[in-house]
Amino acid sequence: MRICSLFSGGKDSTYALHWALLKGFQVVCLLTLQPRREDSWMFHRPGVELTKLQAKALDIPLIYTYTSGVKDRELEDLKHGLKKAVKMYDIEGIVTGALLSDYQRMAISMLCEELGLKTFSPLWRKNQEEYMRALVREGFKFIITSINTFGLSSDFIGKIISHSDVENIIALARKYGFNPAFEGGEAETLVLDAPLFKKSLKIEGRVRKTGEYSYIFEITTAELVEKGEAEVKKL
Repeated sequence: MRICSLFSGGKDSTYALHWALLKGFQVVCLLTLQPRREDSWMFHRPGVELTKLQAKALDIPLIYTYTSGVKDRELEDLKHGLKKAVKMYDIEGIVTGALLSDYQRMAISMLCEELGLKTFSPLWRKNQEEYMRALVREGFKFIITSINTFGLSSDFIGKIISHSDVENIIALARKYGFNPAFEGGEAETLVLDAPLFKKSLKIEGRVRKTGEYSYIFEITTAELVEKGEAEVKKL
């Protein structure tokens, strides 16, 4: 089946893409929607511009478009992007990285049904703690690009997350009550390398505090490097 992967560059959409390719789907394109505002209901914002580099690392064509970031109007923007994918690549379905959001999953499913596309959400209702462990175990190198919750230390911002980091995040999630996989918007991530990447990302940036419990990693430079040489430099 020819499918399009909804792709934000974060851990969930990258893992869903990974699943689709391992299951034998023909992923003919990626679709990224960049919100024009920070508080999008549907789409990932921090570092989304780097999907252009990630697409090159994956060697998969990317459709890159914009969305208002306004609830409901975002669905019209997504519909436009999917119609473009149908026209350009003759897709039959899409794969998404939805974990727990009923709003997101149902909205996408209804839209795809209208367009005659099948929807696959391989991460839906997975055990959040085991999923985080699996990411690192299976070779996903990702950083946290923003934090928006009490209890998650800024020390995690801008570093490649290790096995021990995952265990610390899980412990903090249990203590403070946030989602360990950040599905509630507690944090956003960026993948620098994954099993299907043919190149890795090397980035530089700085941590900026944006609120009482909010931080963002502002990426100043990014480039593709040889596979396995993913790196983060904090300025």
